[in-house]
Amino acid sequence: MDFIGKRLVHTPEGVRDIYGKEYAVKQNVQRLFGDKLHSYGYQDIQTPTFEFFDVFSREIGTTPSKELYKFFDKEGNTLVLRPDFTPSIARCAAKYFPVESIPLRFCYLGNNFINTSDLQGKLKETTQMGAELLGDGSPQADAEMIAMLVEALLNAGLKEFQVSVGQIDYFKGLCAHAQLDEETELALREFISNRNEFGAQELLLGKKIPDQSIQTLLGVNSLFGSCEILDRALESADNPRSQKAIERLKQVYELLKIYGVDQYISFDLAMVSKYNYYTGVIFNAYTYQAGSAIAKGGRYDNLLEKFGKPAPATGFVVMIDDLVTALTRQKICPEPENRNLLLIYTEDFDGAVAKARDYRAQGYAAVLMKQEQPREQYTKFAADNNFSEVVFIEKEGM
Repeated sequence: MDFIGKRLVHTPEGVRDIYGKEYAVKQNVQRLFGDKLHSYGYQDIQTPTFEFFDVFSREIGTTPSKELYKFFDKEGNTLVLRPDFTPSIARCAAKYFPVESIPLRFCYLGNNFINTSDLQGKLKETTQMGAELLGDGSPQADAEMIAMLVEALLNAGLKEFQVSVGQIDYFKGLCAHAQLDEETELALREFISNRNEFGAQELLLGKKIPDQSIQTLLGVNSLFGSCEILDRALESADNPRSQKAIERLKQVYELLKIYGVDQYISFDLAMVSKYNYYTGVIFNAYTYQAGSAIAKGGRYDNLLEKFGKPAPATGFVVMIDDLVTALTRQKICPEPENRNLLLIYTEDFDGAVAKARDYRAQGYAAVLMKQEQPREQYTKFAADNNFSEVVFIEKEGM
């Protein structure tokens, strides 16, 4: 094989092929997770793989431009491969349901594309599954979204995990009270997100901010743990906006207890998302043997308005590849039912076709193949290619 031939059989950095049993396992996890979303009445929606650049622009508050895969159509419009499903679904809802006042429930499955640095070691194409509840601004909607995520993770086979819940409006209230400008707030958000207290302190000390405001902002890093931290956060909240945010969290937690999922819930008020469209309750799901959050979500009450439909909304996304990896490393990945049969015949083709038809009628997937190699070759092929069994069909009367 020449150099060009060798290059053609490889994939670019950040993408990979999945096949055989590995792909069957991934599809099974997707099915189990999706079953729970459908049980809550969420209906499937499919949006385009690429959209106009403006759908994911800085004004929308989504992925930075430098991380987008951009290209042009024949008319010169700038298009991007989808980095994030939420803006696409917001656009879709504004287009097809512009005056609908009853809440809409959608769920989705597909691949997204983010041009991350090769040094980060992350895939640039990943599979995501998620849900969006549009048109409902109530605490009940926040609780439904978090409870459904917990139940879907359990249904997919995960046993030990935590959903860490925060409130972006709590942090924004503190920043507004301290009269931080937008640039400083974004820089502080980066430090807080990375748990870099020294960087945050240095940033704030360089501004004309009251000492009490500095202490309150830096104190956000210590506000994580069980529901008791909500009372501490309420005491340190120095403005009505932040106080209201904590009261909302308390309401949501009481509702989660009714759902019976409170044992999976913790709180983290230093949680700030890189997506600027989030406006209220936000949450991440974590489990061991996973390097980062396997699911993320939250409330985004201002996003649909940017597409012409003012409406509150909340949603979440689960990174299917990360979930499968965690389940596999924890040795609890649910095995898909394997009904793939390899049928090997010698001479009686008519009888072999009849036998294959009988298996297929019983719900098996049957591959029919004439024997031209030793039996052990077919046994090995079946083991390597996700067949549950090899059936050697003998000629009738032998």
